Amino acid sequence: MQDRATRIIMLVVAVLLAILVLQPYVDAYLLSARQPQPVVARGDLSDFERSTIRVFETVAPSVVQVVSMSARGGPATEAEPSGSGTGFVWDAAGHVVTNDHVVASGAGFVVRLASGEVVPAEVVGQAPNYDLAVLRLGRRGSLPAPVIVGRSADLKVGQTAYAIGNPFGLDQSLTTGIISALKRRLPTSGGREIADVIQTDAAINPGNSGGPLLDSAGRLIGVTTAIFSPSGTNAGIGFAIPVDVVNRVVPELIRNGRVPTPGIGILAANETLAAQLGVTGVIVAGVAPGSPAEQAGLRGVDPAMGAIGDIIVGIEDAPVRRLSDLTDRLERVGVGQSVALKVMRDNRTRTVEVRVIDVGEVAQRPRRP
Repeated sequence: MQDRATRIIMLVVAVLLAILVLQPYVDAYLLSARQPQPVVARGDLSDFERSTIRVFETVAPSVVQVVSMSARGGPATEAEPSGSGTGFVWDAAGHVVTNDHVVASGAGFVVRLASGEVVPAEVVGQAPNYDLAVLRLGRRGSLPAPVIVGRSADLKVGQTAYAIGNPFGLDQSLTTGIISALKRRLPTSGGREIADVIQTDAAINPGNSGGPLLDSAGRLIGVTTAIFSPSGTNAGIGFAIPVDVVNRVVPELIRNGRVPTPGIGILAANETLAAQLGVTGVIVAGVAPGSPAEQAGLRGVDPAMGAIGDIIVGIEDAPVRRLSDLTDRLERVGVGQSVALKVMRDNRTRTVEVRVIDVGEVAQRPRRP
């Protein structure tokens, strides 16, 4: 009787082991999907998705890739690609806006349209002080519609932002984020600062430079220009030139090839020196001969006496704490106008009237022998 019970137990154990061993094979045979899976209806897209798709489909055809060519010590026919960035169609005449640093070192340029067509292009104007440049396409036939221009003065932190560009050469890439901050200041290769720069966390990487930053209506609100990143790739801190600046600078580049640089003819001392001396304002290090600053009686640093120069502490009704405060107001006033400067000398403040000139034009004039 005991032997029979033992055999039954062993049989049951054997059957269970067999089931465990064979289970995967049975499941694979019975449960494998040998035919295409049924398609489940997606349902309605969210409002945000529909808005994002609409922005991309509307603007993407107008976004281009700008490729700069470097001549290898020979004629232009021997040019080879040296770098690329992004641009966008500005008008029906075939003008394309991009960053100045995208075209600064190129010997020639081609533009790849969203359709894939490659078109030669030439630079018609550059503004290093704003990191903006304008190219003109060699063919002006059927072109994509220009990007719709919006405003940047009324932007709010937290608004949705969209960036379209060619990161790492991957064309027609869309990234989304928000406006993270406003009124940032960004140094440029021209030695000045762009004011009111837009900060965004929409992913911006090398190759995005010069592309459009858009709002939820698909309007241009900025031109992507730089990122802050220890690694060189997106870290969630990108910057864009505000469209209000772009809409002022680009027409000037198209008309004249350059943008006036409003100034009064001073050389400002390093801001670090001002901080070390406990000075709030712009220290005048030097005054250009014949300039409006000299005519107004401003004085620079006197090395012989060891005296610092005049300190500009205000312009019109606004305080001047740093050089960018002064240059921003001069740009708003414009070339040919006059401004009232508050100047401190020997611990006394006085007001002088100074005319604003185009210091860039003066610098370009040939010297008389």
